[in-house]
Amino acid sequence: MSAQCYTGSKLLQDVHKDLTIPGQDTELVKGSYDYYHYGCDGLDDRGWGCGYRTLQTMSSWIWYQKNQSEEKSLRNVPSIPEVQEALVKMEDKSTHFKGSREWIGSFEISICLDYFYEVPCRLVHVPSGRQLVDHIDTLYNHFHVLGSPVMMGGDSDNASKGIVGVCKNPPSLLVVVRKNGESQRERERERSKPFQKEV
Repeated sequence: MSAQCYTGSKLLQDVHKDLTIPGQDTELVKGSYDYYHYGCDGLDDRGWGCGYRTLQTMSSWIWYQKNQSEEKSLRNVPSIPEVQEALVKMEDKSTHFKGSREWIGSFEISICLDYFYEVPCRLVHVPSGRQLVDHIDTLYNHFHVLGSPVMMGGDSDNASKGIVGVCKNPPSLLVVVRKNGESQRERERERSKPFQKEV
């Protein structure tokens, strides 16, 4: 069984698993998820689709977890048009939003997760990447207790990213990114910056 649902395409699953851990006191996503990326369903969403793809990745994690524990089958991971339709129905966006190339952020992702799956979210405002280190413990506790992927993006960095792990020592985040549409698997880490796995 797969959360891939509407595309039928082959998505990468649990892309963090073969990563070398950079230090001690590390917490990672618990359970499976599919990694949604630009163009994975045939829609060219480069430059505006990162929030949707992070939402889809997070939705797939919910799908896997809830379908293992509940009797009734959950709805599939929503497509970009379904997300846009939901935001219009919730009156967060006007009708011109449907079919547009407008991006979504963490607020829209949070209300969509509640709309589609009845999963409430918590938003933590971190004005700059330099202040992420002040929230490492919060993220560590999130992964330790809940284990779901986390969305990061906004303010000066408008690109949505999916966080799938955190390390306390040295302070770093596991961030999955897709580099220029290529399928590469690399790990880059700079001191006091997130470590990334490119897929």
